Amino acid sequence: MKHLMMGAAAVALLAGCAPKAAAPAEDAKTAEVAAPPVANADGKYETADGLLLSAPDYWGSWGIDLSVQNPDVKPGNDFYAWVNGKWLDSFVIPSDRSRYGSFDLLAEKSEQRVRKIIDDLAAEKPSTDSSDGKIAAYYNAYLDTDAINAAGLTPAQPYLDKIRNIQSLDDLATVFGTPGFSSPFGGFVFADDKDPDTNIFQMGISGLGLPDRDYYLKTDEKSVEIRAKYLELLTFMLEKAGYEDPAGEAQKVLDLETAIAQADWDRALSRNPEITYNKVSKDELATMAGDFPVVRALDTMGVGSADSYLVSEIPPTQEELDAAGISAEDAAKLGGGFPKMFEIVRDTPLDTWKAYLSAHFLSDFAGVLPKDIDDASFAFYGTVLRGQPEQRERWKRAVQATQGILGEAIGKVFVERYFPPENKAAMDNLVRNLRKAMAANLEDLGWMSQATKVQAEEKLDAFTPKIGYPDKFETYDTLVVGNNALDNAVAAAKWAAEDNVSNLGKPVDRTKWYMTPQTINAYYNPSFNEIVFPAAILQPPFFNISADPAVNYGAIGGVIGHEMGHGFDDQGAKYNGAGVLQNWWTEEDLAAFRKLGDALAKQYSAYCPLDDGETCVNGRLTLGENIGDLGGLSLAYRAYKMSLNGKEAPVIDGLTGDQRFFMAWAQVWRSKYREEATRQQILSDPHSPPNYRVNGIVRNLDEWYDAFDVQPGDALYLPPEERVRIW
Repeated sequence: MKHLMMGAAAVALLAGCAPKAAAPAEDAKTAEVAAPPVANADGKYETADGLLLSAPDYWGSWGIDLSVQNPDVKPGNDFYAWVNGKWLDSFVIPSDRSRYGSFDLLAEKSEQRVRKIIDDLAAEKPSTDSSDGKIAAYYNAYLDTDAINAAGLTPAQPYLDKIRNIQSLDDLATVFGTPGFSSPFGGFVFADDKDPDTNIFQMGISGLGLPDRDYYLKTDEKSVEIRAKYLELLTFMLEKAGYEDPAGEAQKVLDLETAIAQADWDRALSRNPEITYNKVSKDELATMAGDFPVVRALDTMGVGSADSYLVSEIPPTQEELDAAGISAEDAAKLGGGFPKMFEIVRDTPLDTWKAYLSAHFLSDFAGVLPKDIDDASFAFYGTVLRGQPEQRERWKRAVQATQGILGEAIGKVFVERYFPPENKAAMDNLVRNLRKAMAANLEDLGWMSQATKVQAEEKLDAFTPKIGYPDKFETYDTLVVGNNALDNAVAAAKWAAEDNVSNLGKPVDRTKWYMTPQTINAYYNPSFNEIVFPAAILQPPFFNISADPAVNYGAIGGVIGHEMGHGFDDQGAKYNGAGVLQNWWTEEDLAAFRKLGDALAKQYSAYCPLDDGETCVNGRLTLGENIGDLGGLSLAYRAYKMSLNGKEAPVIDGLTGDQRFFMAWAQVWRSKYREEATRQQILSDPHSPPNYRVNGIVRNLDEWYDAFDVQPGDALYLPPEERVRIW
């Protein structure tokens, strides 16, 4: 959540792919030719406002950078490579990154702009009682590695002593509930899925040091190698914590985490609210926990006064599995959930829990601890898991850490400096057009009955778009920041937890944002039935105020449609227009919808980029995002055609409007990943790798076939009866 240097061969290739019904020659236009920027001696590209980027912030004169096309690739064989091929072949991922693409380029811009904001605030020497002063103090303490290294583990000692002093399950429960310490379960206050005007504490299994349960359970060579490296990290952390037999204790911790992973649920199934929505009373939760005093943990968290809780992983009944459409094969992937997790907590010796908590505390706060701990953490989480050769510069990490806790205060200044009002107005117009397109698509759906269409249209009418930034910004009045980086990080965790818990018993605040304005992303919130687009994503290649309309519709239009599509994806479609988890489908329509989703999941599960085709995309885990992409691009295309008011789009540099539209989508997802990063994404991320977000989508759209004359025999060709069109 991207002028034009085209050779004759490229023009010929494009001309050969143009549809027979192209716009007349007199409407053709030729853009002004401009050369792409050249890198400086350090391999960086300088922007007009002095930023230094790893790739040129260059998108041609009308929104597409044609200089990176690969004319040797047929669009019908690999559309992603045809649009981006020269960049993919030549670009070298920076050594401090595990991936780089359009999103990362904008993140670089945002990061440097935020650094300038922080430097400007610090230069004014504001009081640490003010939000500006807290930003400066938090940032400067994180930067002060001399002080961090000189202090050694002295700042960590009070926290490690709290762990060592655990003598009972009551003590353990207290530590589990204290912000800053790891725990096999956690939670947050948010809207009740079935009563979205009411806040409730929602609980889930957590506390694993590896990114997903499958890292503990898979037996392939790579997974075994990763676990061995993780065991080395645990051993190192326990040695630093003063253990006499760190290797032996580390093995116990790994065994404990493996048991928790076995109790945890498959990530794809955990997306399903029909089986994860379990409202239980405090007494029921206490009974489930047995001898473990879970109420003590809840009291420590500040939520012990609640009458009921949402507990995500309670094994469903057969009736619940059938209602959710979950097969016996998938049901077998469900672990024992909370009941089993509580059993593990009770049966595990306190000394093993102490080792677990000690290793996790040092690992979790490695960035603000001495260099050897920070380096060991990066060697595993950065290099082993993501393939990143070098740690990021300290100032970049300081920006990230400061934004992570004080992001809205920074965002207020960011919006004032970098978000022109005309961008918000243009986005409002695009959203209106996408809503019209969605309404038209709903009306045309052949697989959905009129009764369900009425409900879908009501949900669409109730959509709330949020563009740019919130109406009010967080002030961080109760956050205390000093000059010690570790204490600041723990204080930040405590403040964030207390701020969230303070919402319990209060009405749900639907004005709240869950991303900062400087974030390069967007989201859909099913409980609020809202689509949210932070200011920072509303710039090229996603949104370009001066670009050809086809490009904006294919880029940000597709992103808007994607987020709208989440309201109607495999899980979002289970919420009605008021944000209530409720079935609004007829039985026949729901069966038809699931059948279409199954077909799309099957397509994506056949994409196997690693280990000679043995490691594949999880089509079920990525289904929601893939439905979002497919529906989003379909909506954006219809909105684009509607915007033409029956006229033909001009041909620009030999490219029709339809061609430019699809190329913009491919440009948005231009990205390179290290193999390790791709592996982690496939195992734990609901988003498909970027090339499949392009090729896997366009091959399902008839309009793309027409635009590029894709024929049987082309690698991406799908027979019409195999193409999936949901929304």
